[in-house]
Amino acid sequence: MQQQRMTLWYLLGYSLSKALARTFFGYRVIGAENMIEEGPCIIAANHCSYLDPPLVGIACRRAIHYLARKSLLDLPLLGPILPELNVIPVDQKNADRSALMGAIRVVRHGGAVLIFPEGTRSADGELQPARPGLGMIAAKTGAPVVPVLVTGSYQAFPKGAKFPKPAPVEVRIGQPFFPRRDAGEERPDYELISRQTLQAIAALGAEGEETTATA
Repeated sequence: MQQQRMTLWYLLGYSLSKALARTFFGYRVIGAENMIEEGPCIIAANHCSYLDPPLVGIACRRAIHYLARKSLLDLPLLGPILPELNVIPVDQKNADRSALMGAIRVVRHGGAVLIFPEGTRSADGELQPARPGLGMIAAKTGAPVVPVLVTGSYQAFPKGAKFPKPAPVEVRIGQPFFPRRDAGEERPDYELISRQTLQAIAALGAEGEETTATA
């Protein structure tokens, strides 16, 4: 299995994102030992902000792949760089199966891909209903899923805001798991797998509240 190496652009973006996150957002990672740093895996996180992809990415020591709107590739300066940042383009106007297949290929070749089970950013900072995309990737690859909860990114840069603002941000990484499948089922329930994953992400929030209460 091939491991995705950091390109020069990826390394620059990684280093800059980490420096900015620590400076402006008091960035910290809880449960870093749970991240799978070698071999195939699906990193699943909640999604409240444009900040979420880099915030999760710098919680990993390895290069990971991201799904992003295809229209971003048309931006004058950023667009040509995005492929070097391991971006898999998604056509949001259509059911873009090709993007999901691209993510499946990455995982099957031993890589890691970041997926948001909710599919899009939350407008209020709360978890949204799960969509089946992550379930399809998990079912077709058999790869472990790493649940991740990002807190503070909604306060720092919510949907609709023009600019981010300083706010404490935490990335909490849970233990990897393999989604359950009903015995004897002929076709996996993709949405069910996504819901299981979202439940694992939500449980990290409850875990964090318990830790705070006992501290």
